[in-house]
Amino acid sequence: MKRIFAGMAAALLAAVSFFPMRVQALSAQKAILMDAQTGRVLYEREADSRSLIASTTKIMTALVICEQCNVLDRVRIPKEAVGIEGSSMYLREGEILTVQELLYGLMLHSGNDAAVALAVYCGGTVEGFAGLMNDKAHKLGLTGTHFENPNGLDSPHHYSTARDLAVLAAYAMENPIFAKTVSTKTVRAGERTLRNHNKLLWRLEGADGVKTGFTKAAGRILVSSAVRQERRLVAVTINAPNDWQDHCDLMEIGFHDFSVKKLISKGKIVGEVEIAGGESGVVTLVASEDFYFAMADGEEASAVYSGSGFVYAPVVKGANAGYLHICLGDKTVGVVPLVYGDTVEQVKIKKESIWAKLFGKGDA
Repeated sequence: MKRIFAGMAAALLAAVSFFPMRVQALSAQKAILMDAQTGRVLYEREADSRSLIASTTKIMTALVICEQCNVLDRVRIPKEAVGIEGSSMYLREGEILTVQELLYGLMLHSGNDAAVALAVYCGGTVEGFAGLMNDKAHKLGLTGTHFENPNGLDSPHHYSTARDLAVLAAYAMENPIFAKTVSTKTVRAGERTLRNHNKLLWRLEGADGVKTGFTKAAGRILVSSAVRQERRLVAVTINAPNDWQDHCDLMEIGFHDFSVKKLISKGKIVGEVEIAGGESGVVTLVASEDFYFAMADGEEASAVYSGSGFVYAPVVKGANAGYLHICLGDKTVGVVPLVYGDTVEQVKIKKESIWAKLFGKGDA
């Protein structure tokens, strides 16, 4: 293994010693900062602890609507969507708005009534729509999450974690309709002018979402997204009295102290293995895809090959050759598929005929 990957660790030098301790003053009880492109968690605090999540629930509500409905459809507001407790866009029974207008009311004005109107329109009932939300959570691997309603009103069986909310937000921001909705500062929706409650859109460079939340039981919750130089960070704080500042601090450190590095390039020879019974003694191993990761200056990654130290001939160029595990310390942070860089045929042993064996070659 050492001979095969001599020099690999040096080639992968790029970035933290882990997240600097400049966030000790963070007000949040639970928090996470994630690089959306690579999935690397740059900072976390009790990120897997389940909590009430208030109106950040509406991230999933909006995502399901964006994926399953036509935003140009017109919706007649049903009676059950009128007079919902909490934040509201003050819908009237029988009023007609488009799905997009209701999405603006949902995500900018945090309308609990908009959430119910969209849920009934898409899922038939609030309960039916909650089922769609939980199905999506399962598909995204959000193991610490369960939804009972589309608006986030407190319920003991309605919860998520900072990590799950970050994964959800990073995924949702890839949807262009969702991203356009949550990045909008002000908009007309029917007869209403709506202004986004997310103050980071005005305060933080590159901010483009995502959602605020608050109930007395849950405290202040904030999910944010920001993009600088085509790099997106997602932050989540739960029960954070000073959440606006928390997110500004997290984002500034994340953008300043970390950068995305290409650690492995597709087509790059990363090592070689010995071949038994081949026309050549070794065969090269080639990365079949690029691998990027968020790193800090001075941080060192290493690479470990998962295959054995040798293979039997023949091998075919481009065939699966195992995997390269990229590690930070003792933690695997990524896996790169490998292929063989050459075709190596099996050595053909010339066999003597039975007559030659019995009588020899004879005299000339």
